[in-house]
Amino acid sequence: FAPSNMGVLVLLVALSISGVAAWYSIAGLAAIFAAAQIPIIIMGGVLEVGKLVTASWLYQNWKEIPFLLKSYLTIAVVVLMFITSMGIFGFLSKAHIDQTVLSGDNTLLVQQLDNRIARQNKVVRDNELVIAQLDGVVQILMDADRVRGNSGAIAVRNSQKEERDELNQNINEASNIIFELQSEKLKLQQEQNQLEAEVGPIKYIAELFYQEDTTKDILEEAVRWVIIIIVFVFDPLAVLLLVAANMSLIKSRNKIKTKQVAAFNDISQFNIESREIEEDEEFANMTPSQIDMEIEAYKNNPKSQREGTYINRRYKKLVAYKKILDSK
Repeated sequence: FAPSNMGVLVLLVALSISGVAAWYSIAGLAAIFAAAQIPIIIMGGVLEVGKLVTASWLYQNWKEIPFLLKSYLTIAVVVLMFITSMGIFGFLSKAHIDQTVLSGDNTLLVQQLDNRIARQNKVVRDNELVIAQLDGVVQILMDADRVRGNSGAIAVRNSQKEERDELNQNINEASNIIFELQSEKLKLQQEQNQLEAEVGPIKYIAELFYQEDTTKDILEEAVRWVIIIIVFVFDPLAVLLLVAANMSLIKSRNKIKTKQVAAFNDISQFNIESREIEEDEEFANMTPSQIDMEIEAYKNNPKSQREGTYINRRYKKLVAYKKILDSK
């Protein structure tokens, strides 16, 4: 890239980053101050443009600015960078919270379902225990060869029929509830697995630094640090690239001026010494119209055509200077 092209490229990149940063910042500030979104958007946009213009103007006029004005504008740019960074932090934090709320952390719900399933399993076990006790009574009678009769095993088994039916009904109802709870638990676990897959990258980052099992609190802290790192390089990079673009463009412009001065000093084709140019410093203060008027005046003067005369040399210098101006 040529220096001028590089300066333009850096300027475009700086404005692009600054535009994205302004968008994120305004969205974040609008979320923080949700009751006044439109005024916040207007304020944020104006301040973002003011920050870029102030940073550029500060760099270009740093040596000429009074100390108090320089100090205030520098502090203003830094504070505006902080505000932009705060807005970006709010925007990214809200995006993370929205993702968590949308996906949902189903850990507590799964635990509640596990507790309900455990209670229903206890109901099943208790009823099965009672049935086992009833079977034990019948088995004792059968072992004593007391099968028939009013107090025999068959009679006792028939007398237990209503109780057994109730116990079996309790077991069936508890089993149906367990099936429904397990189906609900399976859905929640699938959603939880999807959430864990979404936070997988940040989970690996957290494990890289904390070297331990990642809990919810550790994951949230890791997310905050990632956001802080992004914020740290976002808007400051845009402002510094804008300053770098100013440096490149000013440097390129100075090179063009240097070439023009060199072309002006190169008057060998007119047989004019550089000493004579130095004696005519008023050229720098003359307007193009004034130069044109002098050239026309010298054209009408016969002495301008006489080699070696003062008028002839000045006429040639004027013509050379006019060509330089025309080439700009």
